[in-house]
Amino acid sequence: MKNHPEHLSSYGKDTLPKDKTTSHVEHEHHHHKSGKEFQPERGMPSASHSPTHSTGSHTVDHHGHEELFRRRFWGSLLLTLPVLLYSHEIQSWFGFRAPAFPGSQWVPLIFSIIIFIYGGIPFLRMAVPELRNRQPGMMTLISLAISTAFIYSVLGTFFPVGEGFFWELVTLIDIMLLGHWLEMRSVRQASGALNELARLIPDTAERLSPNGQVETIPVSALRTDDLVLVRPGSTIPADGVVVEGESRVNEAMITGESLPVKKEKGSKVIAGTLNGEGSLRVRVTAVGEQTALAGIMRLVEQAQQSKSRTQVLADRAAGWLFYIAVGVAILTALIWSVAIGFNVEVLKRVVTVLVIACPHALGLAVPLVIAITTTLGARNGILVRNRLALEIARDVNVVVFDKTGTLTEGKFGVTAIITTADWSEERALAFASAAEGDSEHLIAQALRQAAHLRNLSLPDVKGFEALKGRGVQAVVEEKTIYVGGPRLLEMLRLELSNSLQEFTQAQENKARTVVYLCTNEEVIAAYAVADVIRPQSREAVQHLHQMGIEVAMLTGDSLAVARAVGEEVGIDRVFAGILPEHKDQIVAELQAQGKRVAMVGDGINDAPALSRADVGIAIGGGTDVAIESAGIILVQNNPLDVVKIIALSRASYRKMVENLWWAAGYNIITLPLAAGVLVPWGISLSPAVGAFLMSLSTLVVALNAQTLRRISL
Repeated sequence: MKNHPEHLSSYGKDTLPKDKTTSHVEHEHHHHKSGKEFQPERGMPSASHSPTHSTGSHTVDHHGHEELFRRRFWGSLLLTLPVLLYSHEIQSWFGFRAPAFPGSQWVPLIFSIIIFIYGGIPFLRMAVPELRNRQPGMMTLISLAISTAFIYSVLGTFFPVGEGFFWELVTLIDIMLLGHWLEMRSVRQASGALNELARLIPDTAERLSPNGQVETIPVSALRTDDLVLVRPGSTIPADGVVVEGESRVNEAMITGESLPVKKEKGSKVIAGTLNGEGSLRVRVTAVGEQTALAGIMRLVEQAQQSKSRTQVLADRAAGWLFYIAVGVAILTALIWSVAIGFNVEVLKRVVTVLVIACPHALGLAVPLVIAITTTLGARNGILVRNRLALEIARDVNVVVFDKTGTLTEGKFGVTAIITTADWSEERALAFASAAEGDSEHLIAQALRQAAHLRNLSLPDVKGFEALKGRGVQAVVEEKTIYVGGPRLLEMLRLELSNSLQEFTQAQENKARTVVYLCTNEEVIAAYAVADVIRPQSREAVQHLHQMGIEVAMLTGDSLAVARAVGEEVGIDRVFAGILPEHKDQIVAELQAQGKRVAMVGDGINDAPALSRADVGIAIGGGTDVAIESAGIILVQNNPLDVVKIIALSRASYRKMVENLWWAAGYNIITLPLAAGVLVPWGISLSPAVGAFLMSLSTLVVALNAQTLRRISL
């Protein structure tokens, strides 16, 4: 059984192109530090783009978007003031007259041209990729609206086609810039999982030379087999193995485990985790793109780029909205031109329709939720390889657990002890563990582990001897003692007391193995040994039942062992004696019954079943094959995380639906208003008000998505 960090790095190396690894994050950080402005021609997230959309080999830099719109908003707003001051309509509304000077009549035109070039041209540039890809969307609508208003207003200045509306044009551009700035800020905050992970890695490391001297070097200069010093409170710079020292390491940022994990000689450590109060010397085993953290980052990026069925639906709806908006705009122009003649008011309504129908909110409804969900999952030790798997998880009605290594720890442990009246459990366990000190048998390992967990001090042992097929004997504190099973009792011709007989019967009914500690005269103690059930397994099954989900268990073990584990954990259906190659057939049978199945496993034998299931979940200690066969990976070996997956899936889907309803409802209500259906009753929308409502709807969707962060998993 391999450790999970190795699996992540192995998986990550083979799944994504090299240009979509940690170098992408470093690239974004470079933009942030240098203040390099985003190049508009590289594209913007539109209705068909997720917040992590890639164009060619480039990854959209949302900090660059945010800086672009922030800077141009404030610049355009400042330039808008002269346009407002010298607008005749504004002057008549507020009863003032701006100072006149030679050429003052050209102020609105000149400043509007500047604002259109500075604040409006970026929208036109970002519409080019939409038109080139034949996917007109948000930027195309915005460009069409402001271009129409600009061209008409300029022509109105020189030709008798009607009065221009410069102040509406510039305020429209201002509001569009403001809305996009605030939106990009929300997108950046929502999809910041990769940046958060990248910040876990320190910039430098302290490498120990062969002569013991410490040199501070960049983390990028570390190599496999280097020895590094990790001081108390420092971040571990690379994956490695502790060769000296003891400490506790906070791995919450990687595994979601809230309690610090004890590390000593031989323990594995993960890059990006935080060392506690002890000092550690660590031998580096993986650096750069081979580390567990890099593997996690690749999984997070892949999840954010993958699309769910809900997002595909939203993308299609956003595409349809463009054609609906253009159709409504044409109808608005025709109907009002017939009714009152073509004039500036008709043109304002056409522009308002185009602006208000921008599919901004619809395009962000799902991607923002995806970004936040992926971040939440990563923080809780849930790595999503496939968005569709997480979306389907909300409909799962059967969860099938592999037994060994999933519901159980996959290793023997002492589950119960009974002793005679004059022996304490601690003394009896210390004697048995000492006697088994030189044995490599699984039962011997279980006894030694139990003594270690109780921090018992073991007595000295002499004359160890293995008794073939019966157990072991040794001399402890001048007493000859024996540890073994029923055949040992036959050899020593010993009988069990009533209490020991009852204990043995009860444990055998639970399909546990019982071994005894004896002298030549009596049986001192009995130990029940079994594959240890994870402490979280029963709680996980209870939570799944509360969610209305049936729980099944697959195992190759005998029916007696399977039933014993199933009864203790609370399993609904037990499938025992299943050959590895037949596990996926059980999943297929459940699916044939109309069940939506999630399969949870960790071994190579589970890979076909993980692939067959509607949702494949690889638990943390799993092999590379299991991980590559699963849509969701659990960093920790914790069955309770399966409950988190379903809770996260349901909450995520609920937010998607809420956002889609808001985005669709907003357009259903505002498009007719923009077209002027209520004008006969004195209600109309100006282009600037339309832009404000469009931006407001986008912010509502963004804020609603942010409320996902409040759910407790």
